[in-house]
Amino acid sequence: MTDVIVLGGGVIGLTAAVRLQERGADVTVWAADEPAETVSSMAAAVWYPTRTGADPRVLRWAADTYAEFRRQIDEGVPGVLLRRTRMLLRHPIAELPWWAPAAGHVELRGAPDPYANALIFDAPLAEMPVYLGWLRKKIKNIERRRVASLGEATAEASIVVNATGLAAARLCDDARVHPVRGHVVIVENPGLDESVRDEDNPAGVTYVHPRREDVVLGGSFDDGRGDTDPDPEEAAGIVERATALVPRLRGAKILGDRIGLRPARTGGARVEREGNIIHAYGHGGAGMTLSWGCAEEVARLALG
Repeated sequence: MTDVIVLGGGVIGLTAAVRLQERGADVTVWAADEPAETVSSMAAAVWYPTRTGADPRVLRWAADTYAEFRRQIDEGVPGVLLRRTRMLLRHPIAELPWWAPAAGHVELRGAPDPYANALIFDAPLAEMPVYLGWLRKKIKNIERRRVASLGEATAEASIVVNATGLAAARLCDDARVHPVRGHVVIVENPGLDESVRDEDNPAGVTYVHPRREDVVLGGSFDDGRGDTDPDPEEAAGIVERATALVPRLRGAKILGDRIGLRPARTGGARVEREGNIIHAYGHGGAGMTLSWGCAEEVARLALG
């Protein structure tokens, strides 16, 4: 048995804790916030390595995570769905993108103006409030605890997993860590079952991700912006763009909106061992997409 403290109660920390437990480790999670209060709970959480580079490690993490979510869907894990996804591209491409091998079967098709191509594939989607609750129940020991330094954890455990997200900027003196503000609007689902993306929309990144009872409309990707102040005008713009993309949304009842800060890192996520600390932070908007692959890497780094 290995004594491990995982710092962080978002999707990266919780999946790492579950995987470590499965490998036989005695794990305690120290979470500064309840799962429902983390930025992970606000995420649209549809599998896609958004704003990540073509790194072989990222491809492996994405593929392992995709496979794990497909397994969970087959097993009926709460809050996990499979959605046909149509990604509309405004600039033509001649071949499939670097991440396509991780997503199983991906088709490249033509598309009507103003689009040049469409990518069609099946993507896992996690209804995060439900899914995070399922993850939390699988973890034996969780404490509500906010740390001022990593030393607080290393003093009590032989291995510490640092999945602290934005707090890693302070805890690790990592100037590469920065917030990316994201804004989504939640509406009632009028019967949609296909995810649609238009990431190159000149008016702002636009996506429509239907869950069972509602639809997540997005969004915004404000690199370096760290406020979560309400913005009704921005919310109205999100609804307008999403409705133009999927007209069946017209008139759908608005249930609310969410603003969160993605924990991004210039140069990509840091997943590596430093002494008895395993760092796992800086995943930006791809936390769900890379979660299980990174959890597997954390377990390997921690336990061999």
